[in-house]
Amino acid sequence: MALTRVLAYYFPPMQLLVFEDAGYANLLPLTYSRATFNLRCGFDNLLAKIETAMNRTAESVYVRKVLAHVMAERQTRRVNQPAITDDQLWVNGRFLLRQAIDIPPQSAVWQGDVLIAARVNRVTGAQLSVDILMSAAKLREALATHRDATIPADAGFLVDYPWQLIHENAAEITRQSHGRQYSVDGRIYPGAHLITEHPIHVGAGSKIKPGAVLDAESGPIWIGDNVTVHPGAVIAGPTYIGDGCTIQPGAAIRSACSIGMVCKVGGEVEGTIFHGYSNKQHDGFIGHSYVGEWVNLGADTVGSDLKNTYGNVTVPVNGRDVNSGQMFVGAIIGDHTKTAIGTRLPTGCVIGYGCNVVCGGFAPKFVPSFSWVTENGVEVNDPQKALAVARTVVGRRNRTYSKHEEALFLSVQASAAELETHG
Repeated sequence: MALTRVLAYYFPPMQLLVFEDAGYANLLPLTYSRATFNLRCGFDNLLAKIETAMNRTAESVYVRKVLAHVMAERQTRRVNQPAITDDQLWVNGRFLLRQAIDIPPQSAVWQGDVLIAARVNRVTGAQLSVDILMSAAKLREALATHRDATIPADAGFLVDYPWQLIHENAAEITRQSHGRQYSVDGRIYPGAHLITEHPIHVGAGSKIKPGAVLDAESGPIWIGDNVTVHPGAVIAGPTYIGDGCTIQPGAAIRSACSIGMVCKVGGEVEGTIFHGYSNKQHDGFIGHSYVGEWVNLGADTVGSDLKNTYGNVTVPVNGRDVNSGQMFVGAIIGDHTKTAIGTRLPTGCVIGYGCNVVCGGFAPKFVPSFSWVTENGVEVNDPQKALAVARTVVGRRNRTYSKHEEALFLSVQASAAELETHG
């Protein structure tokens, strides 16, 4: 034991650092208020996948300066601070890592001009500032003496756009289900039905009420703690439902959904990620979408996720249309956005941060952040007024916004004016 401590002192183990790069811009509006590695897919977020694969907690995370204070409040890892050991593994937070990677010291793994991972010493690590990490050219220069390395093709993939998370979700739920301890700890009411070709987990304090159906014939179902599944709801696997969620009566939660904590979901949902703390309580369809936090979708909000031509969906990304290469893409919806009764969302639409969409017909394919959309056109949703509403919304979940979270909320308007105008 004493020898172990001595060796750890003189030869400290490799430390893990996870960083953002300039690719965050293609993941907007979801990354206005969170780091790229906090995006969800499957059971958890990208940071958790990296740490699980590497079997260690990140010593430090590197994020945009605008996120630094909020990130320091939300989690315990050091933020934008160098590691202290001479053996450091830096991993891009956009990399969905499925298995441990091992690269030699003083080497780097690149995908084109994008750094996937680098193993560096203390001197080099101290030079990797946020500004350098955000510049591909500067990062190449900083690692110019490092040898090129490779990792297995099945180790993971780089997330460039939100729809990649959506379309990887079913496979990721299935992958992450292996090795987990499934059990039924909650209450299964008489008249509820569990179809169990694949495993079903029902967490402590959860309730599956009469007439509800958990259909795991096509994939596993994981229901966290203190979830209520009301009568008549049908949940098909593979699906993940986080702690504290409510699945409303008659809901149809079809396969490939990940619903983050404390969401209320009704109507029909398919292949969709709810980041957390969002509501879609009423009838209406949402498919192959990514819904941020603190979003409220009004009754009979309906989203299209398939073109009439069955062709690939194009998605507006920072002023340009990007071919997703996918037949099914719904809506990408930023935090604190709300839709009205009967709102219709076009295929592959992007709705920014802090928006109100209350038009009677189809919403625009792209809605800039802090927009108020009506049948008469688009006006500015005043950020200060939007923040006042946000304080009420988070308060209803027994949360409060810190001064740093409020500053971040208000900073989005300036960021969006630059990033959403120029592409």
